[in-house]
Amino acid sequence: MSEHKSNQHPEPPAEAMPGEEVAEPVNHKKNIAIFVAILAVIVAAAFWWHGTYFEDTDDAQVDGDLYQVSARVAGQVVKVDVEESQPVTAGQVLAEIDPKDYQVAVDQALANLAAAEADYEQARVNIPISDVTIDTGVSTAGSAVTAAEAALAGAKKQVEAARANAKRAQDDVERYKPLIKKDVISKQQFDAAQQTAVAAQAEAIAQEEAVRAADQRLQQARLASGEASKNAGGQKQAQQARADAAAAAVRQCQSRLEQAQLNLSYTRITAPVAGIINHKGVVTGEVLSPGQDLLTLVPLENLWVTANFKETQLEKLRPGQSVEIKVDALGGRKYHGKVTQVGGATGSKMSLFPPENATGNYVKVVQRIPVRIDFTDPNENSDHLLRPGYSVVPKVSVK
Repeated sequence: MSEHKSNQHPEPPAEAMPGEEVAEPVNHKKNIAIFVAILAVIVAAAFWWHGTYFEDTDDAQVDGDLYQVSARVAGQVVKVDVEESQPVTAGQVLAEIDPKDYQVAVDQALANLAAAEADYEQARVNIPISDVTIDTGVSTAGSAVTAAEAALAGAKKQVEAARANAKRAQDDVERYKPLIKKDVISKQQFDAAQQTAVAAQAEAIAQEEAVRAADQRLQQARLASGEASKNAGGQKQAQQARADAAAAAVRQCQSRLEQAQLNLSYTRITAPVAGIINHKGVVTGEVLSPGQDLLTLVPLENLWVTANFKETQLEKLRPGQSVEIKVDALGGRKYHGKVTQVGGATGSKMSLFPPENATGNYVKVVQRIPVRIDFTDPNENSDHLLRPGYSVVPKVSVK
């Protein structure tokens, strides 16, 4: 029976009906395998090319300096000029503090400055007048010394003359003595000669006393002149010191005026940069103290991207490399930037409670390093659509 079956011929294929096409047999599995292999090669090549020439991460966001606007002086708020989420420009007034007390301080500082300037002007004008008076006193003392020296010289000449007269009178007496014994001259002539000698001697003694008196007056005049010169320097220094003190008082009053004017300007609280008002916590009528936070100002410019790359991605990352930044919140809008710097430590190391690997519970985890990326084309953000905190995907060209 088996042989009978084996000898049977296969039935011929059914003839196609009129109008029908005969399908050719196709190996679908082989075609699918070839397609999958080609697709895998393309995907692998794409991954290799992307991994070789680019590094990217989805752990990135737009960053910026958030400005905490605070009061610099104490006072009651009389007006709040902005609302929550309101855009403001740099220098725009945000709130106003009652300026009355600070205006009074400015007026008082102005009055003090005017008084100090008047004192300084008087002290400055008195300097030449005082110098003239002092110089006149010194000159007078010098003239007194000159006069005393002249008087002493005259007294010394008078002494010499008196001594000469006394000697001549005494010589006459000595000549008259032998003559009176011989009765050549009269007794009256001899007595007169003796009286003249005595008088001449007394005159010489008187002139010597006059010299001593003149010398004493000269010493007194010189002492007075020296004191006058010494006092003149001290008096001039004292007058100059009074003028310098007055000038210092003027500068001090100017500084107090500037401080008062600054405090008055601080009553108008202005925006340091352009941005969006956030966390507004100030209301009209509130009494503020210096340093009290009023609101947060979110900047619209000077933004950058903080991208947390894996440490395995940092091998080829260098400052200056170009970056393409895709912003999720703007429908994938692309911006251009560059790598500015790589952070100094991992995010976990800078956390509030960094891990302690020495406890024995160490598990190796790939760490992430913050990388700063700056925008290079300011015109791309001229519409100010970027906001701090937006998620972005930066793609760094590493070759």
